[in-house]
Amino acid sequence: MPHPAPPTRPRALLPLWLAVPVAAAAGWLMDLSYPEVGAWILAFPAVGLLLVALIGRRAGGALLVGLVYGAVFFLLLVSWTSRYLGPIPWVALSGLEALLTAIAAIPIALAYRWMPRAFPGTVARLVALPATVGALWVGRELLLGTWPYGGFPWARIGMSQSESPLAPLASWVGVSGLSFLIVFVVAMLVEVIRLRLWRRPVRLLAPVALIAVLLLVPAFPTTAAGDLRIGAVQGNGPTGYFDMREPYSVIDAQTDASRPLYGEDIDLLVWPEGSVDGDPFQSANLARRMTLVANRADAPLLANAATERDGQYFNTSMLWQQDGTAAQTHDKRHPVPFGEYVPDRAFYNAIVPDLIGLLQREYTPGTNPPIMDVDGVAIGLAICFDVIYDDVIREGVTGGAQVLVFQTNNADFRGTDENLQQLAFARMRAIETGRSVVNISTVGTSQIIRPDGSTVSFLDADEAGAMLEDVELRSGLTAGVVLGPWVQQVLLWGGLAALVFGWWSARRRA
Repeated sequence: MPHPAPPTRPRALLPLWLAVPVAAAAGWLMDLSYPEVGAWILAFPAVGLLLVALIGRRAGGALLVGLVYGAVFFLLLVSWTSRYLGPIPWVALSGLEALLTAIAAIPIALAYRWMPRAFPGTVARLVALPATVGALWVGRELLLGTWPYGGFPWARIGMSQSESPLAPLASWVGVSGLSFLIVFVVAMLVEVIRLRLWRRPVRLLAPVALIAVLLLVPAFPTTAAGDLRIGAVQGNGPTGYFDMREPYSVIDAQTDASRPLYGEDIDLLVWPEGSVDGDPFQSANLARRMTLVANRADAPLLANAATERDGQYFNTSMLWQQDGTAAQTHDKRHPVPFGEYVPDRAFYNAIVPDLIGLLQREYTPGTNPPIMDVDGVAIGLAICFDVIYDDVIREGVTGGAQVLVFQTNNADFRGTDENLQQLAFARMRAIETGRSVVNISTVGTSQIIRPDGSTVSFLDADEAGAMLEDVELRSGLTAGVVLGPWVQQVLLWGGLAALVFGWWSARRRA
C-alpha cells in the first residue's frame, strides 16, 4: 500500500505561543552543553526541541522561533563579552548572531514542508529529510563562522562535544561533520517518533544501528613520532586591558613563574599571548630579558607581543633563541573585530564613540604560516581566538606540525566561562588532528592535552605556575583534516540543492 502524501501545508506540531518558549528552552539547554557546565548530552534535546518548534512553521513563525532560540543561546554563551566593556558589545554580538540564526531557521522549516511531500516514503523521511536538515544546520554554522568581518565560529555544536564519546568522529569528518551527524541523528529520532516506528520494531533497526556505530567509532589513527620536552608558563601577570601595571610587570611575572624550570632538561619554553610588555624587536631592555630567560632555561623561548612593522601592528609570536635572535615569527591570522581592530571605524565611532575610542591600536591580519621549527620538529600555532578557525589549524597540521601550541590571554574575561570554552575547543582540536596540544594562558586555565583529548597536566585559573612534560609528537593527517573542508562544502551546497529539489518536486506532486 503506497505511503500517503502529507498535506501541502502540514500543521505545525506546536502552536506558536508554545513554540516560542520551547525555542527559548532549546537555547538554554544548548548553552548548558558548553562549558562551564559542559553537559554535552544536552545538545541533543536542544536540537530536538528547536526542530519540533520549527516543524510546520511558515517563514514568519520560523523567523521568530529562530530569533528566540538564537537570542537565548548567544546571550548566555557569550555573556563574557560584557565583562569589562558593558552590555553594548554583548548585546550587539548576540543580537547579530541571533538574527542570522533566525534567517537560517527559515530554510529548515521549508525543508520540513517540502521534503516529506517530495519524498513521502519512510526511508526518505528517515534519511533524506534528516540529512537535508543537518546540512542546512551546518550551512548556518558556516555562515556565522565567516560573516561579517571574518565571522565568529564559536558556537558550532561539534565544539560542545570535546568530552563526549562522539568526539573521535571529528577526526574522521571534522568539527562541521560532527555537527551534521548530531543534527542528523536527532532529526532522524524526531521522524521515528512522528512516524510511530516503535509499532514496527524492524524499521527501528537502522536508526539504532547507526547510533551504535557512531558511538563505537575510534579516533582516526596517527603515528607516534617521539616526544618534545616542553615547559609552559602561566605568569598570572596584569595582562588585562584595564589592569594596572608597572613597567615590565608582565615579563617580570612570566620570568618569576619560569624560574622553577631553570636547570631542567627543556626543548622548548612556551609563554602565552601578551607575555611581553612591548615590542622586543624595538626594545633592547625587553630583548635582553628574553635572551636571559632563554639562556637560563637552555631552550628557545616561544613568546608573544604586540609588534610594529612598517607602520602596521601585529599580534606576533616569536621563537626567541639563546643568541638573542628571533628569525621565526607568526602573526595572528584573524584579529578580533572590535577587540583588536575596528572595521568601518568612522561608522561605529558615530554610534558608540566612547567604546570605539578605547581601541586605538589597529592590528593587521598576519600572512606568515602558523608553523615554527624547533630543532627539526614542526610546531603548529594558533594565537588566542585563532583556535576556532579551521584554516589556521589545518595549515599548521598539513604543513607538518607534530604538536600544536595555542597561546592565549584570557585576562579580560576573568571569572567567566570564556577560558573554559576556549580550552574545550583546544581539546577538540587535539582529537580532530590527532596531535598533542599545549594550551597556555596568561591567567589560566592552561593544560597540556594528549591527542585523544585527555589531560596530561594543568594550571588552575588565577595562579602562577609552570608545566613541564614530555609531549607526545604525532605525524600523519587525519581524515578530518584532509576531508573537513570538502565535507563543509558538500554539506553547504548539498543542503541548498536538496532544498531546491524538494521545492521543485513538491510542486510537481501538488
